[in-house]
Amino acid sequence: MPDSVGLARFRDRFLRKGKRRIGVFESLYNIATSSFLNLFIVFLPISWAFFFTEKNHHALLLVSFLAIVPLERLFDYCGEQMAFYCGKDLGDLIVITLNNTVEATLAIILLIKGDYRILQSTIIGVIILHLLLIPGMSFITGGARVLSQDLSPHITELNHTLLTMGVLSLILPAAFFAALDRGVNVNIAASAEPSSPLTDQMRDSFLRFSRGIAIILLVMYICSRIYVHDPPGEDNALRPAHDAPVAIKEHEEKLANEEPEVNQWVCIVVIIVAVALMAVTAEFLVESIETVNEILGGRDEWFGLVLLPVVSFAADGTVAVLYFMRSLYHHYFHTPLPPMPLARARAIDLSIQFSLFWMPVLVLLAWWMHKPLSLLFDLFEVAALVGACFLVNYVTADAKTNWAEGCAMVGFYTMIGLCAWYYPGQPEVALMLHEGSIADALAGGLEAAASGGH
Repeated sequence: MPDSVGLARFRDRFLRKGKRRIGVFESLYNIATSSFLNLFIVFLPISWAFFFTEKNHHALLLVSFLAIVPLERLFDYCGEQMAFYCGKDLGDLIVITLNNTVEATLAIILLIKGDYRILQSTIIGVIILHLLLIPGMSFITGGARVLSQDLSPHITELNHTLLTMGVLSLILPAAFFAALDRGVNVNIAASAEPSSPLTDQMRDSFLRFSRGIAIILLVMYICSRIYVHDPPGEDNALRPAHDAPVAIKEHEEKLANEEPEVNQWVCIVVIIVAVALMAVTAEFLVESIETVNEILGGRDEWFGLVLLPVVSFAADGTVAVLYFMRSLYHHYFHTPLPPMPLARARAIDLSIQFSLFWMPVLVLLAWWMHKPLSLLFDLFEVAALVGACFLVNYVTADAKTNWAEGCAMVGFYTMIGLCAWYYPGQPEVALMLHEGSIADALAGGLEAAASGGH
C-alpha cells in the first residue's frame, strides 16, 4: 500500500495534477531564452557544413566545440526543469546522464574504430577528470566566500562505497595480470613462454571474467539508484533525508511548490533531439582532435588520459567559466550574488555513473561486437585512479568541503597530467587488446624491430 501511494503521488507530481499546464509555445520560448549561450546554436549547422564540404580539421575542431556548448547548457536546463516533475534526486540523475552523453559517445566511437588503448585511457581520464578537476574547481569557486560547503551525508557515504567498488573492479584484473607475469619482454621474446600471460587463452580468460564483472557492476549501480531515489520507509522517495542539510530541504521544497518554465513532454522531446545532435557533432569532434594528437607526436596515453576527456567536457566547463566570470562581475561592481552553502558534488556522481554504468556497458557492447575490450587496464592509469579515489573519499568524508581542499584536488590532477605526458604505456596491455593472434602480434613486432635495426 505505501508503494502504491508513493507511486500515485509521483504520478500526480509528474502530471501536475490540479496545477496549471505550461503550453508548448510558452515552453519553447522559455527554452530559447533560458541563456545567451543558446545563440551558439548557429555553430551547429556550420560544423556539419565544415565536415561534409572541407576537411579543415582545425576549423572543424573549433566550430564543433562551439556547437556543443549550447547543447550542454540545454542538458542542464532541461534536467533542472525535469526536477520540478520528478524531484531533486531523479532530476540530478537525468542531468548526470545527459552530461555523460558526450564522453559516452566518444567512447563508443573509439570502440567502433578499434582504438582500444585510447579508449581505456579515455575511460580512466573521464573518471579522474570528474573526480578531481571538476569538483575541485567548483569547490574553489563555490567555497571562496564561505568557511565550508555542505554535502548530503547519506549520499556522500554511499558515494564512498560506490567509488571504491568501481576502482576495485579495475584493481582485480591488474593484480591478476601482475601475479601471472614472469617478466616476459615483449620486445625480445619471439613467442610467449608457457607461464607467460601473453597468450590467446589467457586473453580469453580476461575477457570472460571482465564481462562477468561488468554485469555485476551494472546490477550494483541499478541497486544504488533504487536506494537513493526510493529508500526504505514511507514517503522517503518524495522528501529529503532527515539529516540532509537545510539547503537541500529548501531546494526540494522549492521544486515542490514553484512552477516550472517548461512542459514536461516538450522537455523530453527537446532532450531526445539534443542527444541525437550531440552524438553526431561529437563524432566530428573526435575526427578533428585526432589531428592534434598527431601534431603532439602520437602520445596515445596522454591523449586519452588528459586531452580527450578535457575537450569532451570543455563545453560544460566553458559554461561554468562564463558563469564564474558573471559572479566576478557582480562581486567587483558591488552587487554580489549570495554565497552557496551547498556544494554540488554532481561531478563525482558523473564519475560513479561512468565507472559503474558506462564502463560496463562498453565492455558488454564490445562483447556483442566481438571486440577484445576487457577490464585489464594500464597499471599506471589504475594507480592514478586509486589515488584520485582515495583523495576524494578523504576530502568528502566529513560531508563538508572548502576551497583549500579544492586546490588539493586540482593539484593532484595536474600531477597526473604531468606524469602522463612522459609515460610510454604498458605494451603488454596493448597486446592483450590485439584483435588477432597474440603470437602473430609478437612476431610482427619483432620483425618491425629487426628491420628498424638494420
